[in-house]
Amino acid sequence: MMKAIKPFAYPTTVAFVDDSASFLSNLSLQLDPRLAFRMFSSSTQALKFLNERPAHEQGTELIFSPYHDRTEENDAQQVVAMRVDAIRSLVHEPARFDSVSVVVVDYDMPEPNGLDFCRRIANPAVKKIMLTGKADEHVAVRSFNEGIIDRFIRKHEVDAVETLNHAIRDMQDAYLDWAGASVRDALSVAEYGFLKDSALAAHVSGLFESLGIVEHYLSYQPHGLLMFDEAGTAYLLVIHTDETLRGVREIAVEQGAPSSFFEELDSHRKLPYFWQTEGHYPSQCEEWQPYMHPASVFQGERRYIYTVIKQPAGLALDAILPYETYLRELDGEVPAA
Repeated sequence: MMKAIKPFAYPTTVAFVDDSASFLSNLSLQLDPRLAFRMFSSSTQALKFLNERPAHEQGTELIFSPYHDRTEENDAQQVVAMRVDAIRSLVHEPARFDSVSVVVVDYDMPEPNGLDFCRRIANPAVKKIMLTGKADEHVAVRSFNEGIIDRFIRKHEVDAVETLNHAIRDMQDAYLDWAGASVRDALSVAEYGFLKDSALAAHVSGLFESLGIVEHYLSYQPHGLLMFDEAGTAYLLVIHTDETLRGVREIAVEQGAPSSFFEELDSHRKLPYFWQTEGHYPSQCEEWQPYMHPASVFQGERRYIYTVIKQPAGLALDAILPYETYLRELDGEVPAA
């Protein structure tokens, strides 16, 4: 179960490198069928593929930027601005699934061997799993202790493939946790405090499983998560606390909402999604009922009132690339050398 909620997470690609094409072919039949992967029997081609990847794959350059509207001109006190709305826009990046998070490499290869190969990977965020034979085990242990690789698996063990599938999932999760850590640390206050609530994170993990969610992005106005299953079906998880609901209520009072709206809101049976006004009660709104959605209450470190809205309006999601489409396109590509 999740200990914290990632600000963004999506399926990533795994690269396999082994000079034996027959081994790679056999391995591909035993991997998790929902895993996106690329196979390389040429270490030279693999390094070229990995090291020519765009440097902005994590998308954080869209989220963080220098803050220019400031009076302090001292460069030693650089201020960084965060565009929270940019996190949700990562879903519009069609190449997001192509991000390589994990490399699985055989140690016993011609020059470079697996260890030298790992040293030559330019992106330090990529997680490295090395496959070894019995004779190479001492090398793998030393390499792990030195931080050159993140995991090693004995190639000829009976349960090697099962162990590999588990290790890949763990490493992909660690990669995405690293990618979103700075965002989560900067945001886990006020309206986004729910990100570090471990009880809520476990509850949200259950929602992901029940809905088949494979990717999600922190939502801004309303606060919560924009989620997608493999087919690209969108769900919006709107998360409120008693404090944020008071803000919704105060604006509704200013806009002259009827008493029936407040009765519904205060009961916590339903939550509004006023998608045309970023969650605020619209002025001169007479038909507010269509904007209300069934709500649930969850008690974590604080009380949360949330709702899940299928195919939410107003987010321009028609052109989103679904993960299952990406997998089909990947299957149709000519295998890498």
